[in-house]
Amino acid sequence: MAMDAAELERLIKEALPDAVVAIEDLRGDGDHYAALVKSQAFAGKTRIQQHQMVYQALRGRMGDELHALALQTALP
Repeated sequence: MAMDAAELERLIKEALPDAVVAIEDLRGDGDHYAALVKSQAFAGKTRIQQHQMVYQALRGRMGDELHALALQTALP
């Protein structure tokens, strides 16, 4: 089952309301995305913690509806 890019963005923004999110569908199949997420909530966090915050926002959909996510995080 695929995930729509808009749904992916919505989930991230629900968890990180100030986030600026750029999503690219890498294969056009709704299963393989690249995402750049910028949020002030990442301040003081390690890269691993930042990524964990984004994965938590996906509420368990990673590996099910979403097969692959090339994730980059940054401060705005």
